[in-house]
Amino acid sequence: MRFHAALIAAALCGPAHAQAPVTAPVPALKSGYALNAEKCGPYPKLRITLRPGYCAGLVASKDDGLIFPRTLVQVPDTRFFVVVDMGGWDPKKGRLLLLDPDAPEGKRLKVLIRGLDVPHGLGVGPDRRIYAGVVDKIVRFDPLAADPAASVEAIVQGLPGFQPVLSNGTKLAHNNHPLKHFVFDRTGRLFVNIGAPTDACAAQKPCAAGEGASPLAAVWMFTPPAGGIFPALRPGDKNPPHEVFGRGLRNSMALAPHPRFPDEGFAFLQGENARDLPEASRPNEELNPLVPGKHYGWPYCYDLATVSAEYAAFLKTNPAYRNLCANTALYRQPHTVMPPHGAPLGMLYYGAGKFPELKDKLIVSLHGYRPTGSRIIVYDTDAQGFPAVSAAPVRYNVSCGPSEIFAENGKPIAAARYTELISGWHKVTGVRPQGAPVGMAVAADGAIWLAEDKNQSLIRIDAEPESAAVGPLPCGARTPAQITALADRAMKDAESHKRLTQVRAQLIERHCIGCHADFDIKRGMTDTQKDTAVLRFILAQDGWIYPGNPEGGRLHNRVRGIGAEKLMPPDGERLLNDPAYKALLTTLDQFVAKIPK
Repeated sequence: MRFHAALIAAALCGPAHAQAPVTAPVPALKSGYALNAEKCGPYPKLRITLRPGYCAGLVASKDDGLIFPRTLVQVPDTRFFVVVDMGGWDPKKGRLLLLDPDAPEGKRLKVLIRGLDVPHGLGVGPDRRIYAGVVDKIVRFDPLAADPAASVEAIVQGLPGFQPVLSNGTKLAHNNHPLKHFVFDRTGRLFVNIGAPTDACAAQKPCAAGEGASPLAAVWMFTPPAGGIFPALRPGDKNPPHEVFGRGLRNSMALAPHPRFPDEGFAFLQGENARDLPEASRPNEELNPLVPGKHYGWPYCYDLATVSAEYAAFLKTNPAYRNLCANTALYRQPHTVMPPHGAPLGMLYYGAGKFPELKDKLIVSLHGYRPTGSRIIVYDTDAQGFPAVSAAPVRYNVSCGPSEIFAENGKPIAAARYTELISGWHKVTGVRPQGAPVGMAVAADGAIWLAEDKNQSLIRIDAEPESAAVGPLPCGARTPAQITALADRAMKDAESHKRLTQVRAQLIERHCIGCHADFDIKRGMTDTQKDTAVLRFILAQDGWIYPGNPEGGRLHNRVRGIGAEKLMPPDGERLLNDPAYKALLTTLDQFVAKIPK
């Protein structure tokens, strides 16, 4: 807390009249983190709140050339790591990087391969080679070769990509979840995420995206030949044999087979990124036990057994899916729910010795930008790798707010309890940004490494004395009083209010509501009440707008597709060709520019 207090004091206190001013050292700022002389292992210590006995060090940042790092893995028997940098959501922007953690600062990263289509998954295969997933294939390569690009071999190809074809023959123009995450089990079988192309598929009954022999919203399993190693494929070669291991899985970015899986009874777990309902408390994310042949609900069911409203009538009448959410012969309920909108994007069993208190526990990174995300959670597990489920009520933590009770349709439900490895990662102005962890890796020495995409950073978690732990830091959000003052000023200006109404009616209500939030608009509100609700909601979000600086906020960048974050709304590329829509975005900028700072 001393460092944070010094920042506040420096801002508020002027120099004494009779003395020369004392200039405090200006902290280095990297990827939004203010760094001082403190170290976590060999790296600058981040002021992130971890459980006592742990610390986080910044290994690489956007100053090192990182754009959108997502996953990483250590090259066996070396000190090096391979890092996936997606570069954003556009084709041909992705790179594979080699990280030398012992190199001097600024010289730790080297580009191995460029021009990849949204690379994401990384893994060490049974042959101890490095494997990577791009939009339509799984490849392996030698990161230490003189020419790594020349060593690339496809082992699976022709996977559903940017424009997948559904079981009914429809070719989609866009795929919401094209990333190919994957894991190997100890027998060498390969399990690949085939994400759902939309949020909830509500227009189709049954949902063609989840039908057929090769459905989307599924995990596909590929089996290697005798010997356990997949052969290299030439263009046009057939893929190795595969089957649908589980379907009805919206987006399987977190997959963790227990080290003893597929032995009888041992866990293979999937962290589900559930559909995007606007309410903060639903739906819950899910931790699913994957077993062959089961349906896991998407788009018909969510939480433990809630019927999606769009499919209520369909599930009463369709013979194949009648009462699916209660049909235990076909539908497999989650093992437990996880915090709503937490967005699990990384998951592993910790098997190293550096942190004995984590041995055999399940570690999950929650990437979500809502207050339930920006943390890393830890589950105790039984001998087969399953977290113990406790009777209701069970609580989950929310950044900058009181904890909440896991519930389904307003009623408390049983859930697995967890502890937090990283608990305080909300934005603190001048100290740190909001965190968004994605992939994790356990190094040979037992340290835990993170790829964090929002702030373009690679982070290493190490041990340190408990007395050196970073305590909770204050929330960096605007206070309710600040939000009220800003909203009042904007609403009193007739020209600003007119622009706000236009943005609310033509942008927010037409293109944004229903995807991630309701922007606090309620039934029965007048237009003025809607305007006020939308403005207060936007002002309360982390970095969405900065009054007087329209180009400095995340909202400006997201609706224009600037930077590495995904263009919003999903059909934004088409909308940006519409002159009326472009004029609407200009009106948004004019409104933000007019708000008093």
